[in-house]
Amino acid sequence: MRPVTPRGFRDVLFAEAAEREAVSSAMSAVFDAWGYGPVETPVAEEYATLEAAGVRSLEQTAFRLFDIDGSLLALRPEMTVPIARLTASRLSATPGPHRFRYVAPVFREHASLRGQSRQFTQAGVELVGASGPAGDAEIVSVLVDALNAAGLGVYSIVVGTVELLRALIEAAGLSESWGKAVLDAAHERNLVEIDRLSRREGVAVQIGEALRAVPRLRGGAEAIEVAAKHAAACGCAGVLRDIRDTYRILESTGLGDVVTVDFGIMRSFDYYTGLVLEVYAPGLGLPLGGGGRYDGVLAGFGAPAPAAGFALGLERIMIALAEQGATPRIRPLDAVIGGAVAEEVFSAACALRAAGWRVRMALAAAGLELVAEAERADAEEALEVAGDRIYRLDRAGERALPLEKPLPAAPTLSWAAAREGGSR
Repeated sequence: MRPVTPRGFRDVLFAEAAEREAVSSAMSAVFDAWGYGPVETPVAEEYATLEAAGVRSLEQTAFRLFDIDGSLLALRPEMTVPIARLTASRLSATPGPHRFRYVAPVFREHASLRGQSRQFTQAGVELVGASGPAGDAEIVSVLVDALNAAGLGVYSIVVGTVELLRALIEAAGLSESWGKAVLDAAHERNLVEIDRLSRREGVAVQIGEALRAVPRLRGGAEAIEVAAKHAAACGCAGVLRDIRDTYRILESTGLGDVVTVDFGIMRSFDYYTGLVLEVYAPGLGLPLGGGGRYDGVLAGFGAPAPAAGFALGLERIMIALAEQGATPRIRPLDAVIGGAVAEEVFSAACALRAAGWRVRMALAAAGLELVAEAERADAEEALEVAGDRIYRLDRAGERALPLEKPLPAAPTLSWAAAREGGSR
């Protein structure tokens, strides 16, 4: 048979994989600098665990499977719930806050006709055990640093809160089905449907006005104050205290220019309890990632604790970087080294690596054959070993000057970098 990649999955080859690795490593370095430690969780979770966490649309998106014991499992559709489960099961007796970071594949099922990926990579952090505006502001600040480290020159972060909409629904005092319909419309950003529901018989005038106005509010501190007036008129004046204080902290650290308040955003999972956020880049109609506060998830696992975090889609980050001409430049291979005597080639390659070179061996290759191998590998140099000397080859495969001793710096760290005006 001819092997094929399963639908919705893809292979990532050398150049693209190196670019992805560079970006994910840059973001991981930021997470590490903020004190977030790396964790790894199983690729599969008990289906009941995801249900208990309130993952929205689980029936439609979960990649389900049965193990040999007949237990129903699901490939993780995101990383928040696995880390919450890890915290509740492994760290419940350890005082927090806990700071986690990860770069990991996640899986979501899609109908075959939709042509969407069923595996993608998330990079993100979770802050478990810290509540309130300071924790929310930390999450947003880490996100900004990560996006800058990834190389994005232009992006926007929008923040909102689910507290106000839920408070308005509760204040309306209507049926549970009506409240669910409002939330569903908000999740879909269907303002027309929210307007219709706000005019339902029994909805107080001030609540109806708030339901129509609040999802359209966008801006900075002034948007929060307008929303606060609507909240006060509906009897829920204190519901915006946290987002007001969070935005004040962000403004004080100079992040007001990249963070916009938008009361229309609602994340796709039902477990968010306060802050919600999304990241956008020009030219992409979908968010690069998002997150927020989910204080109720760990309570469902018997270990209540406040928590907040975000996840970025690595694939979407790479698309945004390409759109902005900011795809990372990967340091090429320094040399392909060959020669007639295997022991000499191994010894020379080892010495070069000890000197900082990135070297591939081409045993028994010499002359033009070795030059051609170096060109195929996109290497800076073709080197040939003879005795205890390492010779540079010219384009014709002829030996030029031998490398001096002690061995020089790798070309991509020396003359090539200077030639191109910077690091590759």
